[in-house]
Order: sequence, then C-alpha cells, then structure tokens
Amino acid sequence: MKHAACRGLASQVFHPEDGVGVSAASEVCKQCPVREDCLDYAIALHIDHGVWGGTSERERRRIAKRRRQEARRAAAN
Repeated sequence: MKHAACRGLASQVFHPEDGVGVSAASEVCKQCPVREDCLDYAIALHIDHGVWGGTSERERRRIAKRRRQEARRAAAN
C-alpha cells in the first residue's frame, strides 16, 4: 500500500512476540491513511499473525466474527 505509515519499516515491528510490541506496532497504525484497507485485507485473507490495521490477531478474530454476524442479520432482513 503506497501510502501506508508502515511503508519502509522493518516487518518485525508488525510481528511482535509480546503485548508491548503489539502496542508499539498499533501506534504506527493509528494515523495511517490506509488503516481500514489494511484491516480489511487481513480479515479477507484470514491473516492470523502480526498487527494489521492496528489490530492484534485476537482483535481481528472478534471483528471478523462481528462482521459475519452483521452480514447474516442483514441478509435475513
């Protein structure tokens, strides 16, 4: 993503081994102009490692679950 705040940073920053690393990576994402696109990409491709769109693996699982539930509700109406 051409305009990503993480462009040019070491990929290790976004694949931390602890919560402190997740927080540091998420800080980079906070003001990123493509944060939502990045998050959508990770969820669509079921990427279950690293920080994407400012979210941890656990956060993305929750977001994906919520989106599926919302889509089912919308389809039912």
